[in-house]
Amino acid sequence: MPITLIILAITCIVSFMAFKNGRLMNDLILWPPAISRQREYHRLVTYGLVHADFVHLLFNMVTLFFFGQVMERFYASALGTFGFALFYLGGLVVSILPTYLKNRDNPNYRSLGASGAVSAVLFSYILLAPWQRIIVLVIPMPAIIYAVLYTAYSIYMDRNGRDNVNHSAHLWGAAYGVAFTLLVNPRVLSHFLDALQRPSF
Repeated sequence: MPITLIILAITCIVSFMAFKNGRLMNDLILWPPAISRQREYHRLVTYGLVHADFVHLLFNMVTLFFFGQVMERFYASALGTFGFALFYLGGLVVSILPTYLKNRDNPNYRSLGASGAVSAVLFSYILLAPWQRIIVLVIPMPAIIYAVLYTAYSIYMDRNGRDNVNHSAHLWGAAYGVAFTLLVNPRVLSHFLDALQRPSF
């Protein structure tokens, strides 16, 4: 079974269990004091297995399903069978670290959801196919245009938003996805730059 589908299945199962089990949710969610004081480092990963509600879960898992399978093949060819799993886990950790460090002594802060890692998957895909048409809330647009709009929106909301969404994790996840992909295969950069000069939407 593809790694993408395994990640998707585990995330859905755990999220649905946590919807009905508050104790499980509290044990897995990112709560900074539990890490800094109690050394529960697993929370740097398990927060990505639980979601706020069904819509939050659905959006992340649909994105992971469509783009994860493409990137799984890329990472399998470069790093082996478990290359994508390594990439995804790294996305969870790297995207949440700035949030954790900023709030490590804040007992009122909590964060959850796979959005940071999913952003890493999406932005790594955009490097490979910047002009690929994607559907955003039923609106078709080139992937690279979405990337620009998504980044600008996330930066603005990270600085000014009051919507309880961890936009910082989205930004760090996207940056990680780009950096990790280029580290694994530096030739992707020249491919990306060449593709930008040949729009094909």
